[in-house]
Amino acid sequence: MTKHTTVAGIAAPLPLNNLDTDQIMPKQFLLGIDKSGLARGVLYDLRTNADGSPNEAFVLNRPAYRDACILVGGANFGCGSSREHAVWGLQQAGIQAVIAPSFGEIFYFNALNNRLLLIVLDPLVVAQISEMVGDPARSQLTIDVERQCVTTANGMTFSFELPPRQKHMFMEGLDMIGMTLRDSDAISAFEARHREAAPWMQIDLPRQQRQA
Repeated sequence: MTKHTTVAGIAAPLPLNNLDTDQIMPKQFLLGIDKSGLARGVLYDLRTNADGSPNEAFVLNRPAYRDACILVGGANFGCGSSREHAVWGLQQAGIQAVIAPSFGEIFYFNALNNRLLLIVLDPLVVAQISEMVGDPARSQLTIDVERQCVTTANGMTFSFELPPRQKHMFMEGLDMIGMTLRDSDAISAFEARHREAAPWMQIDLPRQQRQA
């Protein structure tokens, strides 16, 4: 995990309401047991034609947006099933942030806990930004996480809210595991106190199982 406080780059407009996790990451790409190789499945049915060829009309296939790191989406982005692969796939495809009027609740926290930045703005503001970045000459956005604001190519600035815990995780380069490991000393101390106070509750596992 890398520590950073800003996301800056090309933003692509994707003004589709109720874009669910099955559309973001179709089920046929969920065959692996790890996180690898998910980028090829991201928005597959939108990116490709029925014969598997690229849909040149889709925004992320257009030359000006192929390096986009920000999506400007529609309402209820990421609704549907609790498919964490949708988050991982977007990240593997180079997406670092999504701006939308609202998000599916489970997707929202899956994303933030994996350091995919999600920003909620007023629907009219999102529509304004989406229209602006639809012009490749004005597609650059800067998201300052520390100041919690989005700045457009023409200098317009919009503030956003972010849960303090997830803001801290993003800025410090931590996912949920990293966040937990920061408290490893406190966890070990608690375990020691509990072991001393309630020794009858301890299970004497074989050494190889304790080390697993």
